[in-house]
Amino acid sequence: MNSILVIIPSRLEATRLPRKPLADIGGKPMIVRVYEQALNADVGRPVVACDHQDIAEAIKDHGGEAVLTRSDHESGSDRIHEAANLVDPGGKHDTILNLQGDVPLIEPAAVRAALKPLNDPSVDIGTIMTEIRDERFRTDPSFVKAVTTPNGDGTHRALYFTRATAPTGDGPLFQHIGVYAYRRSALEKFVSLTPSPLEQREKLEQLRALEAGMRIDVSVIASAPMDVNTPKDLERARAAIG
Repeated sequence: MNSILVIIPSRLEATRLPRKPLADIGGKPMIVRVYEQALNADVGRPVVACDHQDIAEAIKDHGGEAVLTRSDHESGSDRIHEAANLVDPGGKHDTILNLQGDVPLIEPAAVRAALKPLNDPSVDIGTIMTEIRDERFRTDPSFVKAVTTPNGDGTHRALYFTRATAPTGDGPLFQHIGVYAYRRSALEKFVSLTPSPLEQREKLEQLRALEAGMRIDVSVIASAPMDVNTPKDLERARAAIG
């Protein structure tokens, strides 16, 4: 447990939902709800990596740990890399789990599922996906598809990620969910790479790792956690919390 650092990247400003991390959900800021789910997953030390003192204070007011990072990071992976080096400069934690800061209802089991692929020492990055059961979303480019092949142990090896409807033919389609478990060495390598051609074309950061020959394996979970991006999403989250 001590070898895993769960980092929750959080930016104060969002175009569609201003000051999103601090939005109240059932009497607590959204970022606190995510932090609590990381605690409930019970896999390692959770830390919020934020770009504003207001987020840090919200976490600390609820007994959590936060670290201020630069405000000019282009991606969440860059932010978690900086945060890992700030809170663990000695490298005690050899696994970094990137948990998005806008999934206040994520199940602890989904957090743990992202770590399962790392049981195989040849895997660099673990992540999760769920079957797309609503026909409307099979062609929706906002639902990122994971194209994978089964490993035989309940996990899958990622071959590609795309906004297109893939693979073609009969069979299930899987939505990729952006929770990542990195070996520390893999995260170091990933952030050292320049954005790759397919990454830039699809606007999917994880393709940078595949194009560089890194291995990403995927666990299947029962359903996608609801992310909060709009005022409507926020109302749904509030209703779910009760």
